Amino acid sequence: MNRTIAYDIQEHGHAAKDSVIVLKNVSKERRQHTVGPLNWSLPRGCITALVGENGTGKSTLLHMLLRTLYPDSGEISWFGQTVQGEMPLALRQQIAYVSENPSREEDRMTARKAAAFRSYWYPNWDEQQFEQLLQTFDVPTDAQLSKISKGQRQKFELAAAIAAKPRLLLLDEPSSGLDPFAWKDMIIMLNQAMEQEELTILITTHRMEEVKRLADYVVLMHQGQICGMQEKDELYQQWKEVWINPVQDMQTLSWLQECPGIIEWDDKPDGSVRILTSDAQILQQTAEESGIVTQVHGLEWEELLSCWVKDYHLKRDREARL
Repeated sequence: MNRTIAYDIQEHGHAAKDSVIVLKNVSKERRQHTVGPLNWSLPRGCITALVGENGTGKSTLLHMLLRTLYPDSGEISWFGQTVQGEMPLALRQQIAYVSENPSREEDRMTARKAAAFRSYWYPNWDEQQFEQLLQTFDVPTDAQLSKISKGQRQKFELAAAIAAKPRLLLLDEPSSGLDPFAWKDMIIMLNQAMEQEELTILITTHRMEEVKRLADYVVLMHQGQICGMQEKDELYQQWKEVWINPVQDMQTLSWLQECPGIIEWDDKPDGSVRILTSDAQILQQTAEESGIVTQVHGLEWEELLSCWVKDYHLKRDREARL
């Protein structure tokens, strides 16, 4: 991890003192599905990536955090403060937001004029930092925002958000449509902001490389639920693919099926077996004690998320049967 805080990932629902945002039984009815109930805390001083398929509720969650969408039930607190109704201005000034699709209201403004307007709402606005960011990342200052490229527009949005000196920065798919050069600039800008500021970032993304380069924690949403939160480095080691060569001893195979952590067991026509497990070491050790040859492989990003979802549902099914 790039940044370290006292935060127990296993108890993230109760780590309020080290959290910027805390959700308690938060739910929202949408046309096609329900988001929640959500119980989750956003760790302070870190970059957390919110991932999941389209339509799982990520944007709904962000808008509830911005208070542009009100939950139907439950409670949200920001920096230890719970709000009923509209978010107070003093609290709103501590939060900055960058959307996947910038607002069209400022299209006819130049970067400088748009920044001057925004600075009115943020008392800690740092004009010197804003100008420096625009210069560093080659954003035109005197062209209308509608006339500059998407990459330049998104870098302007990020520069303005950082110059507002927020304590919390919410980013909704900020790299969507960016070319590789603009994307690299975005990564640099965000990492520099984390090094220089007292800042927490929550970013929704579909890009594995973005998670690798930025995130300290990863949160997975699926069908309106939060499946959990993991440290990024631990997530990449959480599940493994284990292959077992063809064997004749079916009794031994049945023993292996009892090993903990197995979420998928796939018998192949040639007699080999492909297994997905969160405890590859025990499985491999048990197999080798029986003279069975195994091969262990890491998983790609999409496979990791799929395993996470399967594991989440298996645990819920077991809890429901108790």
